[in-house]
Amino acid sequence: MAFSLGPLKFPSSIVCRATPATSSSSSSLAFDAAYIKRAAELADKSAGFTAPHPNYGCVIATTSGNGERVVVGEGYLYAQGTTPAELQAVEAAGESCRGATAYLNMEPNHCLADYVAVSALVQAGIARVVIGIRHPLPHLRGKAVRALRSEGLLVDVLGEDLQCKTVEEGLKSCLLVNAPLLYRASSRVPFSVLKYAMTLDGKIAASSGHASWISSKKSRTRVFDMRGRSDAVIVGGNTVRRDNPRLTARHGGGHLPQRIVMSKSLDLPEVANLWDVTEVSTLVATQRGAKRSFQKYLASKGVEVVEFEILNPKVVMEYLHDRGCLSVLWECGGTLAASAISSGVIHKVHAFVAPKIIGGKNAPSPVGELGMVEMSQALELIDVHYEQVGPDMLVSGFLQPVPDLTPVIPSVDETSAIDPTVSPYEASIIFFYKTWDPYGAFSNFSLHPIQLPDETAIIIAGPVWSTITRSISWSTAAHKFVGLDDPVAKNCLEEIKNSKSPEEAARIGRRIQRQRPDLVRPDWESVKIDVMYRALKCKFSTYPNLTSMLLSTAGSVLVEASPHDLFWGGVEMEKG
Repeated sequence: MAFSLGPLKFPSSIVCRATPATSSSSSSLAFDAAYIKRAAELADKSAGFTAPHPNYGCVIATTSGNGERVVVGEGYLYAQGTTPAELQAVEAAGESCRGATAYLNMEPNHCLADYVAVSALVQAGIARVVIGIRHPLPHLRGKAVRALRSEGLLVDVLGEDLQCKTVEEGLKSCLLVNAPLLYRASSRVPFSVLKYAMTLDGKIAASSGHASWISSKKSRTRVFDMRGRSDAVIVGGNTVRRDNPRLTARHGGGHLPQRIVMSKSLDLPEVANLWDVTEVSTLVATQRGAKRSFQKYLASKGVEVVEFEILNPKVVMEYLHDRGCLSVLWECGGTLAASAISSGVIHKVHAFVAPKIIGGKNAPSPVGELGMVEMSQALELIDVHYEQVGPDMLVSGFLQPVPDLTPVIPSVDETSAIDPTVSPYEASIIFFYKTWDPYGAFSNFSLHPIQLPDETAIIIAGPVWSTITRSISWSTAAHKFVGLDDPVAKNCLEEIKNSKSPEEAARIGRRIQRQRPDLVRPDWESVKIDVMYRALKCKFSTYPNLTSMLLSTAGSVLVEASPHDLFWGGVEMEKG
């Protein structure tokens, strides 16, 4: 399958009525398609605010007394560690859930440490569940479907139990809203989009290198939205030297992606907007041994430097995959764009074409040398879409199709049930970071609120807040901050307290720590360990199912693969 990906647009009204000429079967399918699309629309609401996380939406519909199908409850997952979409919808619907149908754009999480979504639907009395797509991750795929069916609920999955043209658009919506996760699951690299703006004659700058501005203000505003929906934005050294970009999502809200610079030689200017990390972090990827003195200089500015044995787009994407990235936007020049395309890591292209002609024999083009000598070798985009944005034309299409999840590949657990010699968890080292990992419930961002004593020391440090999820008395904990009378500290406390998710709280903490390191307790590094151990002890004693999961890792080394707060490091569980 190949579908276009972008901000999803659905009709504001989804009231479904069957006409007399419509059969009951086809009319039911029309309802299913409309409500599944609505669930996908809801899921898309959180894109770009607390990325990265899978996008979930839930719609609960029932039949009114006059025979009309009506929506009685809706919800969407805002971020990791927040209330699941299904539970929100159930709470909104109340008693109307009895005998109703729940529509989910994607199969929910259902594992040893997270039963919330399935339990909410079962306990509310939902009779039928329609699911857009199964969960793409092997350790979660099919589990919620089986659990719901075992409780007596009728479960229909689009493309499996429901197959017809009527539901095709609903399935398409579900694939699109979680396309980054589908690509990540199938290729083990983040979903990567190449974006560029060019003149009508195919130039991204004049022969002099001047490029401001090729596209219109409306197009540039659209780019800000694209950045806000991404986890990282990548440029090369040439772009830094030539354009001195900021790469921020300057639209007054949404997610601020990490800025990444790829440079083998580190031939970069000492003064650059990207070295200002007060609002958002910057990572420089380089080749091992490159300009050690400049690496130290970047580190002194708060810029993270990561060395690779051989620097290329593929290894950088694999690295970002391991750091939990779902979606990456490439805003690089032609040389790096060609390398990324050749490496097979670019999945989609957004090309803004401005009605301008600049000419120039040596003026750069958006994609450099690909080694192709015949037009028959040209790469053809799939599912191409054209949209006028101001005076410009936005041409979008896929270089690689959205992964098709049918037929369903058995998960490791399913294979193990058939062949006991296949163990789902053989590795002696267990990595986890995001809640979608097999052992993601160990993450600070999992939805397991705890209550610690008021005297526990807290500091502006991000992820700690998520472990102590909204449970500390902020008024009594406030005096633990250094510089409490500072207005920045007060505002930060208020922001963290009012944030909607652990992800947001963590970002606020890290941002303030970069801006005002003097507000951080000088003994934080030693105090933090004690706080985290207390929090973990409370977490595992509060939730028996988490204790069971922890004990199941006996003999293994647990490694938290967080790029921000490597707390677990290596914790070895001893048997007995």
